[in-house]
Amino acid sequence: MTIYHFVGIKGTGMSALAQVLHDMKYTVQGSDVEKRFFTQAALEERGIPILPFNKENIKPGYVVIAGNAFPDTHEEIEAAHQLGVPVIRYHRFLGEFLQKFTSIAVTGSHGKTSTTGMLAHVMQGAYPTSYLIGDGSGKGVEGSKYFVFEACEYRRHFLSYYPDYAIMTNIDFDHPDYFANIEDVFSAFQQMALQVKKGIIACGDDEYLQKIQAKVPVLFYGFGEDNDFQARNIVKTTEGTSFDVFVRNTFFASFEIPRHGDHNVLNALAVIALCHYEEIDVAVIQERLKTFQGVKRRFSEKQLGNQILIDDYAHHPTEIRATIDAARQKYPDRPIVAIFQPHTYTRTQAFLNEFAESLQTADQVYLCDIFGSAREHHGKLSIEDLRAKIANARLIDEENIAMLKEHEGAVLIFMGAGDIQKFQEAYEQTVHA
Repeated sequence: MTIYHFVGIKGTGMSALAQVLHDMKYTVQGSDVEKRFFTQAALEERGIPILPFNKENIKPGYVVIAGNAFPDTHEEIEAAHQLGVPVIRYHRFLGEFLQKFTSIAVTGSHGKTSTTGMLAHVMQGAYPTSYLIGDGSGKGVEGSKYFVFEACEYRRHFLSYYPDYAIMTNIDFDHPDYFANIEDVFSAFQQMALQVKKGIIACGDDEYLQKIQAKVPVLFYGFGEDNDFQARNIVKTTEGTSFDVFVRNTFFASFEIPRHGDHNVLNALAVIALCHYEEIDVAVIQERLKTFQGVKRRFSEKQLGNQILIDDYAHHPTEIRATIDAARQKYPDRPIVAIFQPHTYTRTQAFLNEFAESLQTADQVYLCDIFGSAREHHGKLSIEDLRAKIANARLIDEENIAMLKEHEGAVLIFMGAGDIQKFQEAYEQTVHA
């Protein structure tokens, strides 16, 4: 019996993959740092062992799946090599594994996680579907026809995948610690497009995706008239959004989603297009879209006194703007307060002006210190460089977080890809104290 040992099991992709394998009756365990992450709750619910890092964890007969954040010099990876235990990087293992199914990769600079979650939710209403979502959620269904998974462009890891289908949401410049410029990002997506076997669903409103070349049919979706799948007659309310879909200018059906913002209409259009292509019953698509409740850390809401708290992964100017727009649609009469933690020095440096512009669409801005990553702990700039570009921005930390209480009746959006949740938790404690 093979035991799959995950080095870095609390990573969002790693945790999700461990859950998929466990559900499919494989024996799974893993190791990580002792700090608590939101991804481990699902592992604990399944009884998947989580060990502290230790080279003694590795035994003959294991297969090691290594998280991409950990170098070959990591003690457990070195121990595996010494014992002759196979070590497979996460993206390479996933690339092999998904060949057993009709696989659908969801990729793009923004919106991958939400779109993957929405597609998995809809498709499960029609066929057995396994999925791997970048919010740490995974589910393996024995006898699955489909495997829906999030495919990340960072370091071109998604080039390990040869999916049947790909949804491409957009192409934007991000990960400036790796990609040189937007052309470099485009080249990665172009290479990915050539690896798709059956069809690509791409956002036709995106100028870069319009240039994608492929060996398979490319269907475009969006708001523009030229798209194969177009959303028209969009009605936005505090409850959600409804719209009509036209396929090549012919009315197809009406849909409603309990989500807010244009980006969620586009995500739904991508899902509708893929399901239409796979001939899934329109009534199933309509019903399942209505019940999609979102994914972790994407516009996750809770009420605290007379304030609404929203936890969101937004860490790029485009995402910040979309999140604030969605909050304005749902809460048109409340002040919007952004509490933002920049993620990595290279990204903050590359988008300093764009961060300032997008954050200023909120009524008040609070800035937390820059969150470094495992790859970079410090940089030449500081949070003061961003604060200087935003009128009315204030610095905030766990010590002075109680000042958020002055925004009575406001929507407080805690945004970032680092550990922004600790600021929200600290604030909740001051309110309950």
